[in-house]
Amino acid sequence: MSPGRDRQRAGRLIVRREALDRVRPERQGTEDERFLQRPGRPAILDSDPWRTLRIMSEFVEGFDALASLGPAVTVFGSARVGEDSPIYEQARELGRLLAREGFAVITGGGPGVMTAVNRGAFEAGGFSVGLNIELPHEQWLNPYVDLGIEFRYFFVRKTMFVKYADGFVIFPGGFGTLDELFEALTLIQVGKIRHFPVYLVGRDYWAGLLEWLRTTALPRAMIADLDFDLLTVTDDLEEIAAGLRRFTTSWASAGEAGPGRAGGHDREP
Repeated sequence: MSPGRDRQRAGRLIVRREALDRVRPERQGTEDERFLQRPGRPAILDSDPWRTLRIMSEFVEGFDALASLGPAVTVFGSARVGEDSPIYEQARELGRLLAREGFAVITGGGPGVMTAVNRGAFEAGGFSVGLNIELPHEQWLNPYVDLGIEFRYFFVRKTMFVKYADGFVIFPGGFGTLDELFEALTLIQVGKIRHFPVYLVGRDYWAGLLEWLRTTALPRAMIADLDFDLLTVTDDLEEIAAGLRRFTTSWASAGEAGPGRAGGHDREP
C-alpha cells in the first residue's frame, strides 16, 4: 500500500491516519497572487482587511501543528530531481541518517529532493513533515509526509521553515532553493536567529556561486570574510548528521531546548 493512502485531513492540515481522496476545486490564480496585486481602492477596502485574518489563521495553524515538534532539520533542494538522479539518492540517504539521529525532517512537501528526504525519513521510521504551498500549477504533497500543512502565503510558510529548525541542509536547486539559502544566511548574519548549522551538499554544484562571492562580492566589501563561516560545504552526509547532533546536544547541555519544544526559546522569524 502506498504510504500516502492513510491520511486524515482537517482543514488545511493533513495527517497520515487513514485513506482519504483529496479533491480540490479549480482555482483562478493563487492567494499570493491576489494578495500582491494592487487593485483600486474599493477592492482593497473590501478584501484586504479580511485577508489579514486569513494570514493570521495560517500562522496560528502552523504554530499549533508544529509546536510540539522535537529536534528537526529543514532540507531544501530542487523539485525537478528525478528518482534516477544521484542527488535524489543522496537526499533519501540523508533523510534516513537524520531519522536515525532522532531528527524530524521538514521539507516543502513536494517532488524531487523534497520527496527523497521525506521518503528516507519515512523508511527509517522517523517523522516526516511537509509544508506545501499553493501554486498556479498544483503541487501535491508527496506520499511520504506524516504531517502536512498547506499554505497560501509564502511568507507564512517560510517562517515555519526557520522557526522549527535546528539546522538547514541545502541540496542543489534553483531560485526557490537559493531564496531559502540566502534568507537563512541573512537571518543568522543580522542576529535574528541563532547561528544554527547550514550545510550545502554538492561541492561541484556550489563551487561557482562560492567563487563569485569570494572574487566579486568580497573584494567590493559587500560581504565580510567571516560570513563564509555561516555555512559548510560538504558531500559527507554522515558529517552533516553528526554535526547537527553535536549542535543540538550542545544546546541541551547549555540548558536550552530547541525552538518549538517545552522550555525552548523562540526564534524571531
